[in-house]
Amino acid sequence: MGHAGMAATAVRYLRSAGAPTAAEARSGSRPRPLLRAVRDDERLPVDPAEFRRVLGHFASGVTVVTARDDEGPAGFACQSFASLSLDPPLIAFMVARTSTTWPRIARAGAFCVNVLGADQGPLCLGFARSGADKFAGVTHTPAPVTGSPRLAGAPAWIDCTIATVHTGGDHLIVVGRVEALDGAAEGDPLVFHRGRFGRLAT
Repeated sequence: MGHAGMAATAVRYLRSAGAPTAAEARSGSRPRPLLRAVRDDERLPVDPAEFRRVLGHFASGVTVVTARDDEGPAGFACQSFASLSLDPPLIAFMVARTSTTWPRIARAGAFCVNVLGADQGPLCLGFARSGADKFAGVTHTPAPVTGSPRLAGAPAWIDCTIATVHTGGDHLIVVGRVEALDGAAEGDPLVFHRGRFGRLAT
């Protein structure tokens, strides 16, 4: 399946799940989708703030997921990224169903995961904002297979096409097939832990 077919599949999924397209989100023509994916009687008695506090003890790397659609480059900061499969080579990331950037990535049918380095905290914060030109002043080049933006200075990048999309509560689980990748031989990663950036202690 080519990029256009994958993009069409992702957009059909978004519409069936009730997520707005980027144009609909900007115009406000559709309400945001309902986030509840389970019945009230299925919920655990967990306070959302406590859930975030406890899960914040899990340190993770930080990425920026980028794509290019007809409107230009798009991207968002993403902490929930992981390798998934070696054969075939698959990765996964999670994105909120209310994201206005995700529909643009879905339409593109492809994306690039930019793994951020220890000194790229300000770059991450720029991509975590909404309603701003996230690429203003950001140097990037096209990834070799999909053309998605590769951010300058990122220690590693993974160029992907969308394989599947699954519902995960108030998020979507996006599985990407790796088409190309590269990483620097050296360099510390940007680490996120308990709401703060950090770096590895060596």
